[in-house]
Parts: sequence; structure tokens; C-alpha cells
Amino acid sequence: MTSPFLNRLHSPERPVIVFDGAMGTSLQTQNLTAADFGGAEYEGCNEYLVHTKPEAVEKVHRAFFEAGADVVETDTFGGTSVVLAEYDLADKAYYLNKTAAELAKRVATECSTTEKPRFVAGSMGPGTKLPTLGHIDFDTLKTAYIEQAEGLYDGGADLLLVETCQDVLQIKAALNAIEEVFQRRGARLPLMVSVTMEAMGTMLVGSEINAALAILEPYPIDILGLNCATGPDLMKEHIKYLSEHSPFIISCIPNAGLPENVGGQAHYRLTPMELRMSLMHFIEDLGVQVIGGCCGTRPDHIQQLAEISKTLKPKQRHPQQEPSAASIYSTQPYEQDNSFLIVGERLNASGSKKCRTLLNNEDWDGLVSLAKSQVKEGAHVLDVNVDYVGRDGVRDMHELASRLVTNVTLPLMLDSTEWEKMEAGLKVAGGKCLLNSTNYEDGEPRFLKVLELAKKYGAGIVVGTIDEDGMARTADKKFEIAQRAYRQAVEYGIPPQEIFFDTLALPISTGIEEDRENGKATVESIRRIR
Repeated sequence: MTSPFLNRLHSPERPVIVFDGAMGTSLQTQNLTAADFGGAEYEGCNEYLVHTKPEAVEKVHRAFFEAGADVVETDTFGGTSVVLAEYDLADKAYYLNKTAAELAKRVATECSTTEKPRFVAGSMGPGTKLPTLGHIDFDTLKTAYIEQAEGLYDGGADLLLVETCQDVLQIKAALNAIEEVFQRRGARLPLMVSVTMEAMGTMLVGSEINAALAILEPYPIDILGLNCATGPDLMKEHIKYLSEHSPFIISCIPNAGLPENVGGQAHYRLTPMELRMSLMHFIEDLGVQVIGGCCGTRPDHIQQLAEISKTLKPKQRHPQQEPSAASIYSTQPYEQDNSFLIVGERLNASGSKKCRTLLNNEDWDGLVSLAKSQVKEGAHVLDVNVDYVGRDGVRDMHELASRLVTNVTLPLMLDSTEWEKMEAGLKVAGGKCLLNSTNYEDGEPRFLKVLELAKKYGAGIVVGTIDEDGMARTADKKFEIAQRAYRQAVEYGIPPQEIFFDTLALPISTGIEEDRENGKATVESIRRIR
């Protein structure tokens, strides 16, 4: 399916694309009454206006198009059933999203010309519950996003925008939901993600911009950038990092400065000209190609941005990516400057008696302390294995991983012979994980299932040289399995830099003559694989 929006975005002239300004700010200027919202019980639910007073929303869209915007966002920022439930409107989620997209699309069509086509971005906000902090579980959030994405897709949105993201796990739930909708509908739409970096320099759950990029890099995103929370001044360093490292087109959609409380109302002081000057710099010096306005920005702000979009061209970028794992907080490069990548193995019930005892006693605090001790001793990644006969491994992985995510700053290596346990960890670990004990011991279907999880959750894999015949003992066999796994993983869409191999060193001191060759086989297989 050809996308007119992507055709425009990637056209030879590399145009600067201008998004609209603040929907909420613009609606407030209309002095809407409770009756406009459909009654006092719905007052403040802007998403419901597409049903009760669509002309108010249409007026906002039209004003931004008249100001020169290329793209307007649907009035669906809080359009998931999870948020709408606060107004007892959960059952109207699909209808409101579809209606909002249809309304915006109609206005976009009316305002389009051959020279200046207009587009609609289906807005998917963060909601009011953070999955990393346990406010909502991954599957419930994903289900809500599926319904929203279906409505926006069916209503004619030209692209989907996951915006104002405060929790990387929330982004993963949304992206998984969107991917499922694309599969159901048989065609894709362009995809944009916009994270919110607070004034203290991280996302709300503590993620640095390098972690956010590493976590999102494996996903099929077209545009990645920032919006909300601050003005452009506090976004500069984050945008600079994306300019130097991100493979995606960069967007910057700031507030009109930091909000100030004036008479009980949020007030934004950044003038249209000040916004213009800041974003000119981002375009010319940092290669930003998508701009717009968030809270506090009005049509006159967007008019200034539309003016500069007529003449400015984004700087050509040559981003340098650094393959890394990531916790929700920060990254851990695979290639260390002064060391090899150290994996802490004490949280492994298959190999640590202490871990097994703590796990069997369900001493979660003790297990977290065990993790922290490995951080102090210099580990770069923590292996987590809860395989213990007689216990519910899925539950154990959920309980342990959910605690490690917020208490430890290192990435996790989820290690299990059962993919269900891996997925239990992936549903609570918002970082970029590694999936260990990936092999062919139980046949190809299990191996392919792990690849599916890696792609779905943006993880790397660690492949052990084991196949249906058992553990490889010779260099030839180890290399043969590695070649097979590498070929299948790459064909499945796993980036080569996300594939690790464990050649499974076997003992040489058993007294058995044939075991004396084990060391040589391991070293030789490593040489060949590298």
C-alpha cells in the first residue's frame, strides 16, 4: 500500500512537515459549556465533542490548516477505553476514534490542493496509567490500544501517532497493538512516536533519551521525536542526541514554553516568533524534518512554522548507531570500551543454590538485593532464570522482573527453556532485553517462537549451539548450528547486531579421552563464527 504521506515525507525536496498546534488550548478559547459536552458528567472529555459538538473540533482543524499546517491530529488524545471509562464512555471508544478520524479527514480533503496535500494523524495518547509502575497490565493496555487504532485506521487516518509517551512499556503496548491492527487490516500506515522528556531530563519513569532510542530502534517506526512538557530550549540536547544517533526522521513538537499558573489557568509565554527561531535552528543544524506545536500553541504559532517550512531544508544527517541493550533508565553498549560485556548469572535458579532458595521462599526483596550486589560488582547485564521444577515459572518471572525493572539500572537477559516465561518477563520489562537459551533442542517451532518474541518486543537473542541431536561437541557442528540460526534470525527480521552466540564450553577434565578436545572445539568455533 502506497502512502501519500510517506511519499511527501521522502520526496526529493525533503520538505519540512508542519503539524498543528494544541487541540485543548484551541477548544478552551471557544468557551464551551457543559451542554456542549453532552452534560455535566462529560464536561472536560474533549474526545466526546466529536459526537456532541463536532463543529467545535472542525473549527480547530480548519484554523490550523488555514494557518498552514500540513497535518492535523485527531481529537483522540484520551481516546482509549481505559481513559474514556473515567467518563463511563468506554464502550464508545471505537466509535469516537473512527468519528474523529472521519471528521479530520473530511476537513483535510477540503483543504488539500495538488501543491499542498493535507493529512490526518491519528492521535494515541499515553493514557492515565503507567504499566511500568503496575497501574495497568500490558495486555489490558494493548487491548485498549487495538480498539483505538482500529477506529483511527477505519476512519481514514493517514498515519498513526503514539504521542506524549511517558513510559517505554506503554509505547511497546501501543506498537504491539498497532502491528496487530495492521495485520488484521492487511495494510500498514506510517507510524510516528513522540516521547515526552520532562524538565528534569528524563521521561516520567526515568528513561534517558539514549535508552528510549535503543528500546525503540528495533521497531518499524517512520518518525521519532519529542513533544510536550517543555519548550524547545529544554529539548535541544535530546534533539541533538537523536540527530547524531537516530535512524528515524526526527520530529520536534514543543509546548509554548513551560506552563505557568496564572489565575488558576495554565499560561504559556513563548511567542510565535520565539518558537519559529528555535525550530529554525533545529531544522538547519540538527536535521529535524517534522515540526509543530503542543500545549499553548495557537494558529499564529503554526503560521510562523508554516512560513519557515517554505524555504528551509533539514540538514543532512549521518547518524551513528551504537548497538546496545537497555534498562528503562539507560543503555549498556554491547561493545565495552575497557572490558568485555559482563553478564551477572546469580539470578539463575538453574545454577545458583542461593537464587533457588530465595525463589522458593518467594523472598523477592532478597532476589532484588542479589541483583543489586551484581551491579556493584561490575555486571553490565543481569541474567534472570526462574526455571525451577514444581513452581509456576510464568508467575515467578512476572513477580521478579517487575521488581527488577524499577530497582536495578541494568538491562535484563531473560533466560528460560520455555518461551512463556520469557514473554512474562517481556510484558513487564520495558527496556531492551536479551533472550537467552535460544536453541533448537525442542525443534524449530520453539526457536521460531523466540524469534517472534524478539521481534514483537524489540529484544536481542543469545543462541546456544544445541540442535535436535543435542549439544554440539565439535567445531564443525557448533558452526553449522550457528549458521542455521543466524540465517533464520536475519530472515525473520532480527538485526545481525542483535544476535549473540553461546558456543557452550564443555569440560576438559573429565578423564574421558574425547573430552580433551572440547576446549579446542570451543575456541575454533568462536573463530569461525566471528
